[in-house]
Amino acid sequence: MKVLITRPRAQSETFGEALKTAGFEPIYFPVIEIRPIKNNPELDQAMKNLAKYDWVVFTSVNAVDVVFDVIAKQSPSSFGRGQGEGIKVVAIGPKTTEALRKYNIEPDFVPEEYVAEAILPSLGDLHGKWVLLPRAEIARKSLPEAIVKAGGTAHEIVVYQTLPAVVDMEGLDALKSGVDIITFTSASTVENFAAIMCQNKLDPVNLPNNPLFACIGPITAQAAREEGLVNIVVAKEYTTDGLIEAISEYLNMEIGIQVNK
Repeated sequence: MKVLITRPRAQSETFGEALKTAGFEPIYFPVIEIRPIKNNPELDQAMKNLAKYDWVVFTSVNAVDVVFDVIAKQSPSSFGRGQGEGIKVVAIGPKTTEALRKYNIEPDFVPEEYVAEAILPSLGDLHGKWVLLPRAEIARKSLPEAIVKAGGTAHEIVVYQTLPAVVDMEGLDALKSGVDIITFTSASTVENFAAIMCQNKLDPVNLPNNPLFACIGPITAQAAREEGLVNIVVAKEYTTDGLIEAISEYLNMEIGIQVNK
């Protein structure tokens, strides 16, 4: 079965190999690209004044890499030690946790649910506390709004942009011929996929072969529904491994239904 991967190409290799191991044929069709913000004085200043923050919340691998690139240029040992001593770190998702460990940072908290809202109760009393949020330009506002409502100060810094990718023609040809499953790993992959389909005279709601849409979590699934997509499955664990498990469970259920007819 052909499974379309819409996440950035640089982040797709491990996912593609895991799909092959599970017996699927990965088709690479990146619909977004990640571009770090260059010359980011606000981030530079925040890294020089880490001591003012009580928490830093990392919601993606991209944010981790951008922040630690800035730290490396300033002082490789500045995070979590020296003037930054006492700062606590939240990582959303296992991949973000792995990224932090590459820099010898062990998160103080990783929520069971890999969504931003799940972290707030574990931050404790936020009155008078500062929370640093290095994020994407299009990040949802629910977390900073909740922090402010709880009495804290949410310092959002845009550290990277999520931009439409150049269309991969081989992937587009595969879509025109018909794929079996399309995977989405963020709301932005859904939105850019739908836009690319329309730009290339394809209806995302009525694609050849009526593919299954596999979404990494409820926020991504909601974005898919808002685009009019149906035939959706959602991973129980919000990771690419969870996506593969959700796809496999769905297909096994479909096989069972066919057998019992």
